Amino acid sequence: NSEHLQRWRNGETGFPWIDAIMTQLRKEGWIHHLARHSVACFLTRGDLWISWEEGLKVFEELLLDADHSLNAGNWMWLSASAFFHQYFRVYSPIVFGKHTDPKGAFIRAYLPVLKNFPDKYIYEPWKAPLKVQQKSGCIVGKDYPSPMVDHKTASQRNLAMMREIRKEQSETTRLTLGYGK
Repeated sequence: NSEHLQRWRNGETGFPWIDAIMTQLRKEGWIHHLARHSVACFLTRGDLWISWEEGLKVFEELLLDADHSLNAGNWMWLSASAFFHQYFRVYSPIVFGKHTDPKGAFIRAYLPVLKNFPDKYIYEPWKAPLKVQQKSGCIVGKDYPSPMVDHKTASQRNLAMMREIRKEQSETTRLTLGYGK
């Protein structure tokens, strides 16, 4: 989905944690390794189900510390496309940020449109009542995008697909190696 890829790249997903990370990447050419994990999981197996190779291209272009071998390996790992088989561990685009930055200082720094939101809504501004959005000077869907996906629905759908893929891989391995004869 090229529209979803572009929105992710531009930090317009409607998930402030993801958008702040991608904004920092575009502005500074660097993001913390756990931020890299968050946006990689969101793009691939967590929410958008877009190939890790597309994320690799964006990181290759924007990261000042890009190293092709490390970058490719990390994208394969975080998308669970290669040697990482705990695909069921999905970084939440809401909870992970709340855990590491409960007051949303990082979001406020990189997404000034959200700076006046109360802490309670900084990670989920779409949940703020209209009066709170108006007082904050930002109406979700107008001044800041609405979430492009429902995280719970998308991640559950993607986990089901990952389970099916792993089941098929297991069967192929069994047949190829002659197990069960």
